[in-house]
Amino acid sequence: MKRPEKEAVVAQLTEQFRNADAVYLTEYRGLTVPQVSELREKLGRDTSYTVAKNTLARIAAKEAGIEGLDDLLKGPTAITFVKGDFIEAAKTLRDFAKTNKALVITGGYADGTVYDAEGAKKLADLMSRPQLLSKFAGDLKATTAKAAYLFVALPTKAVRTIDALREKQEKAA
Repeated sequence: MKRPEKEAVVAQLTEQFRNADAVYLTEYRGLTVPQVSELREKLGRDTSYTVAKNTLARIAAKEAGIEGLDDLLKGPTAITFVKGDFIEAAKTLRDFAKTNKALVITGGYADGTVYDAEGAKKLADLMSRPQLLSKFAGDLKATTAKAAYLFVALPTKAVRTIDALREKQEKAA
């Protein structure tokens, strides 16, 4: 690759690093072209799976302000640039790696933190944003239902007690 071509690739990678909410690094050695196409399809539109030279990727990451990926960029590396929910992308990569042993997750970068292979895999175990929001909404609904029950229970109990006292007095009279 000639220098102008390298500069163009670095500029493109730098832009992708800057626009991504998260980045996952994988070793793709042994994957066939149909398998890579299947992975790209599973990752979805907001995610791009790019094979790049490690040297150019290091330069682009530094230009984008991401430090700490140097140790992870070794061997044949493919970079997954994620826009949006990066937990779902981590789950997709994890599940794909389970069925295709040739794909190895080597690390990642999300929310200003560089993750090693184990850290990147643990991201896949987290709940996604929609799951967290629905769980929060369910907890909130349950809490308000309990509060409503308590607010209604006290006056109801008082009315029943007064009725019981009135009946007792009527029977005594």
